[in-house]
Amino acid sequence: MAVRHHLIERSPQQVWSLLADPAHFSDWVVGVDGSEPGRGSWPAVGADLEYQVALGPWRGGGRTIVRRCEPPHLLELEADSGPLGTARIAIEVRPWGELDSLVLIDEHPLRGAAGSLHNLAVDAFLQLRHRSMLDRLADVVEKSTPRKPGGAG
Repeated sequence: MAVRHHLIERSPQQVWSLLADPAHFSDWVVGVDGSEPGRGSWPAVGADLEYQVALGPWRGGGRTIVRRCEPPHLLELEADSGPLGTARIAIEVRPWGELDSLVLIDEHPLRGAAGSLHNLAVDAFLQLRHRSMLDRLADVVEKSTPRKPGGAG
């Protein structure tokens, strides 16, 4: 199962503000090279972003569609990477104490090659990807937003 969590030293609202900003998508999502808004207003249900997918030397078009949005705590996406297939990506932002957030990412292949080839090796790859993605998300949020009064930093 490809589920990973990370403590971010900012409030759920501060984390959500970054998740809801399509201009920052490629700053924290591993394997995405640039992103542009597609249809709708991100992160409303049905809105999407288009980008280049980079997996080693392979490059192709990608698109991520919002399937469920409950600000500031839940964002569920369907990532479509063309011939690689689609995946469900759920991002949950939980309050952790008064000033911090526990962010969980749960990703599972849905359709196409990714779904039919899903195994423990794929889950191991996703764990590594999620570790990097959550580190990048924390870095961007913590560097771009001040700590709320009463907290360190």
